[in-house]
Amino acid sequence: MDLTSRLAPPVSARDHLRGAPNAPIELVEYGDYECPHSARARLVVQRLERILGSQLCYVFRNFPLTQAHPNALSAALFAEGAGLQGKFWQMHDRLYENQSALEEDDLVGYAAALGLDPMRLQRDFPAAHERVREDHRHGERSGVSVTPTFFVNGLRYDGPWWDVSDFAVVLEGMANEMVAPV
Repeated sequence: MDLTSRLAPPVSARDHLRGAPNAPIELVEYGDYECPHSARARLVVQRLERILGSQLCYVFRNFPLTQAHPNALSAALFAEGAGLQGKFWQMHDRLYENQSALEEDDLVGYAAALGLDPMRLQRDFPAAHERVREDHRHGERSGVSVTPTFFVNGLRYDGPWWDVSDFAVVLEGMANEMVAPV
């Protein structure tokens, strides 16, 4: 397990998070909506949320790999636009559920199905774009180059994440080590 890189900047109120902000396990993912590995990670994280419950705070940051995934940036922009209307997680999940359909018409359809205001989405496009760029810059500063990339309590985790049970044990162990008295 490689824990060489630190998350920069640390999680703050600007981040999209699920769970208690003061949970003992803070899991940050840099992901790409068109990346098949990120889609698999989403399923792993959902199971971790059920297993770890209130012990886990999950944070998602955008890291679209536009060279490999031509629709990833547009998907991230729609997720951030939805977030500005209070529906980030609904759009996040919808995008991963429909990962093979991320063309512009598809994204507009998902926004409509979630009841998003299309005029506001258009108006918020510059702010959404800046948010995605900022996430990407932060990822680069933290040493991210592939998706998904995870950070646990501020430290990069390069160990196996695809086995939910093993990952849950690692996360719990890391949380215990980090809060154990010296």
